[in-house]
Parts: sequence; C-alpha cells; structure tokens
Amino acid sequence: MRQLFTIDLKDYNPDAKKFYRPSVRGIIFDDEGKIAMIYSRKYHFYKFPGGGIEGDETHLETLAREIKEETGMTLIPESAKEFGEVLKIQKGDESGKDTIHIQQNYYYTCEVEDEIGDQNLDDGEKSLEFVLKFVPVEEAIAANSAFENENTFMKQMAERERRVLEIIRDEM
Repeated sequence: MRQLFTIDLKDYNPDAKKFYRPSVRGIIFDDEGKIAMIYSRKYHFYKFPGGGIEGDETHLETLAREIKEETGMTLIPESAKEFGEVLKIQKGDESGKDTIHIQQNYYYTCEVEDEIGDQNLDDGEKSLEFVLKFVPVEEAIAANSAFENENTFMKQMAERERRVLEIIRDEM
C-alpha cells in the first residue's frame, strides 16, 4: 500500500518500549458525492469510520466490523480498494507515557449497502458523542482545520484525517 505521509512527533524517548496499533479506515461516498465521516458532537471534529485491528483479524474483517459499529452500515467486501497508509509515531498517552505509540493507519475506499442501522459505540466513542454524518469533503477539512484541543492524540487524529481528506479532494 502506498505511503501517504508520516507524522512523527519525536516527543518520545527513543529507548522506550514500542506499542504498535495498526488500524483500518473506510473512505465511503454517497450518491451525492458526500463523504461518510464520524463526527464528534462534543469536540467538533471528523474522523473516518474505522479502528484498531483485533487479534488475527484481516484488514477486511476489521474494516467491516468497524464500519458496522461506528456507522451502522454494512460493508460490501469486494468493493474495498487500497487507498494509502499513514504512519503516526508519538509518545504514549497518560497510561503509556513511557512508550512509543506507533500507529499504522490503512485507508480503503469502499462501498456499503443502502440500509443504515444503529451504531454500536464503545464507552470512549460514546463520550466523544460520535455520530455518522455525510458531508462535503471541504466541510470536514474546515472543521478539522479549526479543531483545537489539549489532548495530543485527538489533535493528531484530527490533523491526520484533515491531511487524508485533502489528498482525497485533490485526487478524486
């Protein structure tokens, strides 16, 4: 998969223990050209539907599970096509402050079935008040460009997603 870009904050001890968290994310457009994004009503930023790979899941299995959980939509597996990877390296969060958090984010363009069911969010996602929204790409870019927060992980997530959205806008 092509490398889109790398975010390396270099805010960690290079000798620290490494924590790897690969994830997959779906790029989904509706018939009107709007993109499906997960919006935080609490913090006002957008993220692509997706999340971490669990156990021995394949990328496709994780993509299907995460899209279903976060959007209520069902992935059409054969539609998934590689778009690109973003590598993010930074010091661990408060629970892992003596670690280097290495996250490989694999993005896939894909299609979903027409029916939208209920979200099945975990407690962290509920606390961020995540909802599915179909928005113009420029609207998501503008919201993430304006996003300010003390939480480094959320700030970097919004920045990462903004940069991917800009690549999508420029290429599609």
